Amino acid sequence: MNVRRRSSAAALAAIAVIGAAAAPAVAADPSPSTSSSAPSGKSDGTDGLYGSADPRYDGVWRQSLALLAQDTAGVIPSSSAVKWLTDQQCDNGAFAPFRADPAKACDAKTMVDTNSTAAAVQALWAVGGHGDAVEEALGWLKSVQNADGGWGYTPGSPSEANSTSVVIGALAATETDPGTVKKGGKSPYDALLAAALPCAGDGGAFGYPDQDGKPVANADATAAGVLGALGKGLVAEAGEKTADATCTASDEPTREQAAANGAAYLAGALAKDGHLTSALGGSAEQPDYGNTADAVVALAAQGGKDKAAKPLAWLEKNAAKWAGESGPAAYAQLILAAHATGTDPRDFGGTDLVAALNATGPAPQGVSAEDSATASDEDGKGQKDQKDQKDQNEDGDSGFGVWWFVGVCLVFGIGIGFLLSGRTKKQQP
Repeated sequence: MNVRRRSSAAALAAIAVIGAAAAPAVAADPSPSTSSSAPSGKSDGTDGLYGSADPRYDGVWRQSLALLAQDTAGVIPSSSAVKWLTDQQCDNGAFAPFRADPAKACDAKTMVDTNSTAAAVQALWAVGGHGDAVEEALGWLKSVQNADGGWGYTPGSPSEANSTSVVIGALAATETDPGTVKKGGKSPYDALLAAALPCAGDGGAFGYPDQDGKPVANADATAAGVLGALGKGLVAEAGEKTADATCTASDEPTREQAAANGAAYLAGALAKDGHLTSALGGSAEQPDYGNTADAVVALAAQGGKDKAAKPLAWLEKNAAKWAGESGPAAYAQLILAAHATGTDPRDFGGTDLVAALNATGPAPQGVSAEDSATASDEDGKGQKDQKDQKDQNEDGDSGFGVWWFVGVCLVFGIGIGFLLSGRTKKQQP
């Protein structure tokens, strides 16, 4: 889901140049404080928010992932964290990436988007008790559905696999059959299958539009597309074990075949090193931890946890430092990958991801009844881990980092919608 890079002098220099030419349209509110430990009632809008980085572009997204990850790990989130998310909702049901002053009504300048809204739906449904907010958000999503059945990042923008898939996830999570949500006779599945590329040349990937609007093979779009085609959300369980996926050519593939083809593409991209790579702004290729975690979830959901064994092992060995530098969204992604594969997130390559995530925001209320026995055995260690991780993450990023900001500036500068999770970046197998 994401461009997540540590801050660097080169990135900051790029921001200085790009920012003068193109201010991101997403930033509807003034820059808030970056403190994640603001006193109760602090007016910068960060009280209850996970992570210390500027939330203008990813606040709702990272908060939603954090709450979802906690829920999968049996953690009962802080009420202040849940309230932070519900307070971000506009009266029409939509969510923007961040509103510094939730008491101020949303207006035409508030840049609401489908990704923030669909992620918030999944999180609020998971924690429970917010049916009205969920219904209003779903109503807004349905109201901005495109004529081809899909969604773009912002209302009216062309449909693409990433945004369509995250909305499918919101519908499925709330027990709504995505196939019944239609516009002009088209469902989200119709739009998603239109983004599925042929086996020849593209290996069955899902595409993301380039600058000319032409869909090109993209690993992150593919990971999202696999989950969307399966009718699954950001939280996914391991599917039934299947044979190694191969791309099967078809003029009209079924959803299941499109998912299998996408899984085959991901498996091929991961075969050499066990991780995906990315390149941004002329930088050298480097491991893409976030999209590798997404690929783990997609592979496990499509064909069982064994299909994700190699990239999962790579993440367990290598991702802890990245998550520590990147913050709550990164920890959440790893927890969701662990969940999809039946791996213990409290011992992920020796790292307690749950304690680390908890340490980036308000302390949880506790653990669910079924997990209380397990948690009590590790309370002493867990509390120490949370303190250590809070210290480690004090200067960490939100899961997006300055590279995400560079990317968003670039794409708004050339008039192309940028998906909140950083999915427009160039993907390299």
